[in-house]
Amino acid sequence: QGQQQPKATPTNTLTTYSYSSHPMSAASDATEFCAACGRLWGRNGTDGLKTCTACKLVKYCCVDCQKSHRPLHKKECKKRAAAIFDEKLFADPPPRGDCLICFIPQPHPTKTMYQNCCGQNICNGCIISMETSVCPFCRESSETTDEEGIERIKKRMEINDAEAFNTLGCHYHDGLRGSIAQDYDKSRELWSQAAALGSILAHRNLAARYYEGEGVKKDVKKAIHHWELAAMGGHEVARHNLGVEEEKRGNLKTRAIKHYILAAKAGYDDAMYQVKRGFMNGYVTKEDFEKTLRAYQKSLDEVKSEQRDKAEVVNAEIARENEFYADLASKENE
Repeated sequence: QGQQQPKATPTNTLTTYSYSSHPMSAASDATEFCAACGRLWGRNGTDGLKTCTACKLVKYCCVDCQKSHRPLHKKECKKRAAAIFDEKLFADPPPRGDCLICFIPQPHPTKTMYQNCCGQNICNGCIISMETSVCPFCRESSETTDEEGIERIKKRMEINDAEAFNTLGCHYHDGLRGSIAQDYDKSRELWSQAAALGSILAHRNLAARYYEGEGVKKDVKKAIHHWELAAMGGHEVARHNLGVEEEKRGNLKTRAIKHYILAAKAGYDDAMYQVKRGFMNGYVTKEDFEKTLRAYQKSLDEVKSEQRDKAEVVNAEIARENEFYADLASKENE
């Protein structure tokens, strides 16, 4: 946070592909053409015309035409593809779902609990207020052993539950007492499967491992890729991390601040600090700062409840106890 601010660099202007230089550019709007050979196709006869999957702007009648046109199209295609991706990357994230017990928007995923019996997520506030160990959704009793919990997760995996894959990946990453030995390769394999099924938490976990080089060769490019996918799914910490990386690249006043603003609007404290810093240093306008601050406070208020405040206190006490016993075990092993 206290780092010297890098110099901002100008953002490259992204242009869309132009048909003006194509020999068939004067064709009527009722027809389309192959970008390489110019063959015309009617609106009702485009079965053989394939759109460029990257830029979505040009079409080809065959693979040979696509390959022959590639040298001319490559530069503009990359620019347009990057622009399309940025539109998705900097779009507002999807809304949070509600906890199905208290009907308050879910907090950050680390403050919810995955039910391995039925795949639902319950906020920590509802977890500590429940006076029974029976799942409120499927009425299954909580597992009594780690082995039972693992079997339940595997059953959820059989129906492609993304969070089941992610949860088991976490168990292999950390090691689950005597039930699962620590295995970084297995955890990465499971997280990759979970990410493919749409788990933003799995994308975040993969990003952290690649960024830190834990159990895998350090690869910042792959880390950023997974942060981007997690951010587009609504993970505000991943979004903030993208801002940090863009700031390191010298893009503080352009791309980085966009990430910080989106993360702050989702209620992330560190990102709100960065937006405030931008306002104080003149590269965030008063209007943008005020809008972000209002959205930030709204996000915090939406997920707040008395039960969740109690859960924060209880979880903090548990964390302190765990840290105490971990330090004690470490000293005994010295």
